[in-house]
Amino acid sequence: MITRAMDGSIDMGEAYTKGSLVCVGTGLNLGGQITVLSKSYIELADVVFSLVPDAFSLQWLQKMNSDVRSLHRYYAQGDEVKSRRDTYQQMVEAILTQVRAGKRVVCALYGHPGVFACVSHMAIRRAREEGFEAKMEPGISAEACLWADVGIDPGQSGHQSFEASQFMFYCHTPDPATHLLLWQIAIAGEHTLTKFHTNSDCLRVLVEQLSEWYPLDHKVILYEAPNLPTQAPRIERLSLKALPEARLSPITTLLIPPAAPLSVNHKVLAKLGISEDLLG
Repeated sequence: MITRAMDGSIDMGEAYTKGSLVCVGTGLNLGGQITVLSKSYIELADVVFSLVPDAFSLQWLQKMNSDVRSLHRYYAQGDEVKSRRDTYQQMVEAILTQVRAGKRVVCALYGHPGVFACVSHMAIRRAREEGFEAKMEPGISAEACLWADVGIDPGQSGHQSFEASQFMFYCHTPDPATHLLLWQIAIAGEHTLTKFHTNSDCLRVLVEQLSEWYPLDHKVILYEAPNLPTQAPRIERLSLKALPEARLSPITTLLIPPAAPLSVNHKVLAKLGISEDLLG
């Protein structure tokens, strides 16, 4: 440690290194969607923690850094029942242990490190509270891939975005004139934080809830971004009422296109002196 002598001089006898943390996104498609800056952080790190979807992604990280430690081991194994809250706390503690040890730590997460990735937010907050430098670098998210793959400009009508279970548990009101994204649809209605799948009964409740704003025969899209350059995205169109029987995976997102036209705000147009004919 750096110490100060009685006369005020600084003793540099021991080298002092303060730990740091950077959470980066690897993107969705292996190797091709990571930023140059995030890649450099991985290469220069003392320790890299990873949460990536498959062995290919882990091997790719290991080619950039010799000390890559997967956080997947903290998830429940076999028949073990374990709350994800406990899992996330253990992951954060593993990361912070290395930061406290003076290491330059990188946490590399699939997609965007701040989107449906509470570990990064928890770890950064804890590190900053303890006086360490900590930050996040963005990555390409599933939402960014969805707009590109499905061919939608969300700026045309706007969009709303909710985690599926949160949408069910709270009084959200969707606007059927916009695109609606429901994330983690494969665990819709799951509240125990111990399971990674839902069931058709929960999905029927969701469909019933959505039918307040959307016709049951309204066409919706199940979307999955590809992980590898050789894969194609999953873009499956089906009626809303067919959702309970659909095949879902942990990376499935439900996209509900608009079911109604945009409604003109005549009061605001009048105040602005704009004619409705000029809105295109």
